[in-house]
Amino acid sequence: MHRADARERGQPVVVPPDEPPDDDLIGLSIAEPERFAPLFDRHAAAVHRYLARRIGQPADDLLAETFLVAFRQRAGYRPDVGVRPWLFGIATNLLRRHLRSEERRYRALARLAAAEPTPPVEEEAIDRLDARALRRDLASALAALHRRDRDVLLLTAWAGLSYEQIAAVLDVPVGTVRSRLHRARRLTRLALTMEEPT
Repeated sequence: MHRADARERGQPVVVPPDEPPDDDLIGLSIAEPERFAPLFDRHAAAVHRYLARRIGQPADDLLAETFLVAFRQRAGYRPDVGVRPWLFGIATNLLRRHLRSEERRYRALARLAAAEPTPPVEEEAIDRLDARALRRDLASALAALHRRDRDVLLLTAWAGLSYEQIAAVLDVPVGTVRSRLHRARRLTRLALTMEEPT
């Protein structure tokens, strides 16, 4: 797979044999700070996509802040976590500062979707109504989740991290990740089911 295609799909980038792996770049960057730059090239698209899905427009600023924090904390990097999960963990921690605005955004999306006028009834219009209703209901369901549960759900669904990676970046046991994810999925399903017309 071409490197640009892998980045676009959010998959980890396969590093050619002539380039150092991520862990080595972090180690090298402690003495030679410019060696940190390829990490941005390899992982920025995936981290940005995750941030944009969570908070929209401020994703650019948070992406820059994520890599700035990673650069400043590179000496404390733990190779057992892995660079990609480490970056998603930093991004998630930064998102917590924006929790209130994220919740307000989900509630606003739900209100906007509910307030949009009903188009004329035709096949395409019905499809748009169904999509709009699902977006509104999903936004409401996400806003209603506790922050910890929402973080685990979105790190799984939008960042594609494994239970072990999420546990490492959130510094919780894998069992806690599983229970939070189970609760988040159950509550989201329940909220979406309750909104379905009978």
